[in-house]
Amino acid sequence: MLLAFLLVAGLGGVLTAGLVMPAVGAAGAVSQSTTELFDDLPSELAIPEPSQSSQILAADGSVLASIYADNRIVVPLEEISPHVRDAVVAIEDRRFYEHRGVDPEGMLRALVNNLTGGPLEGASTLTQQYVKNVLIEAGRISGDEEAIDAATETTLGRKLEEARLAIGLEQKVSKEDILEGYLNIAQFGPSQYGVETASKYYFSKSAKDLTVAESAMLAGITQSPARHDPVRNPENAKVRRDTVLKRMLEQKYISQAEYDEAVAIPIEEMLRVSRTPNGCAAAGISAYFCEYVVDDLLQSEAWGKDLADRQQALYRGGLVIHTTIDPAKQQAAYDSVTASVPVNDPSTIKMALSSVEPGTGKIQAMVQNTTWGNPTAEDPGATKVNLNVGLSHGGGRGFQSGSSFKVFTLVEWLRTGHTLNDQVVANRRSYPRESWNISCGKYEDNYEPKNLESSPDVSRISVLEATRMSVNLPFVEMANQMDMCNIVDTAAKMGIRTGSGDPLTPNPAAVLGSNTVTPLSQAVAFATLAARGKMCEPLAITKITDREGTEIAAPQPTCTQAIEPNIADGATGALQRVVTSERGSTGSNAVLPDGRPAAGKTGTANDDSAAWFAGYTPQLAAAVWMGYQEGTKSMFDSTINGQFYDLVYGGRIPAPTWRNYVAAALNGVPHQPFPPVPPTALYGNRVPVPDVAGRSAAEAQTILTQAGFQVQLGTPVSSGWQAGAAVATNPRAGTRAAPGTMITVIPSAGPAPEPAPAPSPAPAPPSPAEPPSDNPGNSGGDNGKGNDEDDD
Repeated sequence: MLLAFLLVAGLGGVLTAGLVMPAVGAAGAVSQSTTELFDDLPSELAIPEPSQSSQILAADGSVLASIYADNRIVVPLEEISPHVRDAVVAIEDRRFYEHRGVDPEGMLRALVNNLTGGPLEGASTLTQQYVKNVLIEAGRISGDEEAIDAATETTLGRKLEEARLAIGLEQKVSKEDILEGYLNIAQFGPSQYGVETASKYYFSKSAKDLTVAESAMLAGITQSPARHDPVRNPENAKVRRDTVLKRMLEQKYISQAEYDEAVAIPIEEMLRVSRTPNGCAAAGISAYFCEYVVDDLLQSEAWGKDLADRQQALYRGGLVIHTTIDPAKQQAAYDSVTASVPVNDPSTIKMALSSVEPGTGKIQAMVQNTTWGNPTAEDPGATKVNLNVGLSHGGGRGFQSGSSFKVFTLVEWLRTGHTLNDQVVANRRSYPRESWNISCGKYEDNYEPKNLESSPDVSRISVLEATRMSVNLPFVEMANQMDMCNIVDTAAKMGIRTGSGDPLTPNPAAVLGSNTVTPLSQAVAFATLAARGKMCEPLAITKITDREGTEIAAPQPTCTQAIEPNIADGATGALQRVVTSERGSTGSNAVLPDGRPAAGKTGTANDDSAAWFAGYTPQLAAAVWMGYQEGTKSMFDSTINGQFYDLVYGGRIPAPTWRNYVAAALNGVPHQPFPPVPPTALYGNRVPVPDVAGRSAAEAQTILTQAGFQVQLGTPVSSGWQAGAAVATNPRAGTRAAPGTMITVIPSAGPAPEPAPAPSPAPAPPSPAEPPSDNPGNSGGDNGKGNDEDDD
């Protein structure tokens, strides 16, 4: 074919004219018919950016995974060892710096060599090889198989086109740029494109640090990446490497000493193979988070006009994707989870943990006690399902939340003006369907909830105590007094999501956790309380840069004020009581060992099919779930991690798992207190009754009226105060009462009259009047009216 190519080109004068054109064109010695060959050559060969692998980084800059269609890292020429440049030129195109795109001398030499039986030589210059690789790459990027076939077909027409483009390219582009392009686009291994990727793969170093022997080995691979692969075919690789070294010596790129030293090195001693797996499997315990990031990117309309455009950018665009995952917290989460339920535990029970930063939504940790991948005999529990998230991000439909959902009834209770100290019915076990207010739907059946056997047997209980001990019936009673639609709407505003993406169902059973929700959304919702009502959608990506390092659009954090700060603070006050060692507190196993303030809520679904603990500190929120991946299967009578459990509930295993994670994740981080519980959460809109003892009745009435109360005078009583002065109030001073409450001012009748003297020769002296300092005027509350609030 080479002979035919030369003959046809020579007979037509086509190639010859093209070769001399750069040299004589300026003198006007090229005929019009000759130059017409190049009339349709673009002013600059349309060279696409070669496909390059994208990297997903953790928050500390460490690489989680590489994503690519072709495993390639593009670097500038100055970051490639001169030995590599010399080796490639020596073996591929010794006259590279002399010719102008095609090399007639090289063609003739190859022709003579091949016709006389010497080792087969090609005649393509580096520029021609670069053009061929560019055309192939353009076809791969566009998905045009016909273009790829046209760039690789063994025809005279293809060689002519390749030569034409090579000549035109050298008129526009420097030799250094052509060499740089070739070194970045050519295949230097079975799956390694570009010298940087090949260098990292074979030698675990950058291309700028390659030795003479290493450079020669890489330069030799391109002739046949499979046959000369030093990993699979070290003998072939050595022969080819030594051939390259001989050419380098002949062309005076290296000395005899350098040659002797290089050829003496065994191939096996040169190799330090570092494989770069394609995809998130390389991320290890962060593989599920990595897949979440990929799904987030491909679904985000913030960058890329459509899915195909976003896939092209991700798999070929050389992006650097900075994420929020904290490797230290990630490891702490994984250690905590697998210490509770090991990977492939015989129980087949799964556990997942999601953790976010309050106020930003940044995902800090996302783990589960499974290996990412398909199940095998060695790893039967492996799965690609992310148990922390819903269907949209590679997860499932979620899990019943159990009593952890009571938090949203509590929040709505406070939001509608109720208080933590309110006493609610705790023993009502039947609610007719017509008793429910479900403004966005309806409920067809009577509802008959029940308490757990361990719940206190009382007729009434405060909301605070019902929360601390997670008693069911009081929460049903609370919800029955409100609109169920508002309760689930509050949950959704705070971040709760079903795994399917469907809206939460507002039926009475939702109060006790019948909706299937995801661990990540639980962490987000509890982080909303930690952030004083500010809900931030989960955020996985902080920045994306392209191959030039220019920042491009990325998914942006989305935060809203879901509930008022004082409502969130009130709920936090109640949930802090859950995480105490007080008898009956369901979250006692979540108490942090260093005394750090924490709040949270346990949750257990029907028949122990799911167990939860979701909690938070001001700096960190996390939710832990455990159960069976395949559905609502009971965990009764399970042996987990070698220990038998008749019951598996939120406070038993998830709570200490949460504790161990948070303790490790915040180790060394200063404690931060929660805001104080607002008085309105305890007493509603009540205000303290002013102390008016010793004031005149008129002054007392003015002070109390200005405080928003109604005032009336009571029956005067004897006291050490002068007659007419206020002795006390009912309710007494300091008691919180709602504005408009009637306050009774008890005036003084003056000192009590002295008793009549007893008939005796020496009558006793009269009793002195009671001094004002002994009567502070804050009594008067012993009639039982308006004092229940003060007892709390």
